[in-house]
Amino acid sequence: QVQLVESGGGSVQAGGSLTLSCAASADTYSTFCLGWFRQAPGKEREGVATIDRDGITDYADSVKGRFTISKDNAKNTLYLQMNAMKPEDTAMYYCAAGEIVAGVECTGLDALGQGTLVTVSS
Repeated sequence: QVQLVESGGGSVQAGGSLTLSCAASADTYSTFCLGWFRQAPGKEREGVATIDRDGITDYADSVKGRFTISKDNAKNTLYLQMNAMKPEDTAMYYCAAGEIVAGVECTGLDALGQGTLVTVSS
């Protein structure tokens, strides 16, 4: 079973940038869907971005133009570059591996990381 470990979370001021990483224990090249979810305090988990095994990406409207999802198959690592960050980006961010790309969410999850906290101050 694939395991995912996120890193790179932290605190940043509005307008700043962070890059999250997610190290996978399995081959990311053949994984149908890799993605990032986030969950803010008191809110439901939401899909942020996905990338399929061909490198096709999709983003939630709230992050489009500011966030970039990518993967390095040689390192089996998924990334989320976050720029022009806003206080509403504050959340626990989780990486996920799944069987199906459903827009900005991976479904049929094979693995979900433990999460990394991102805090954006105004």
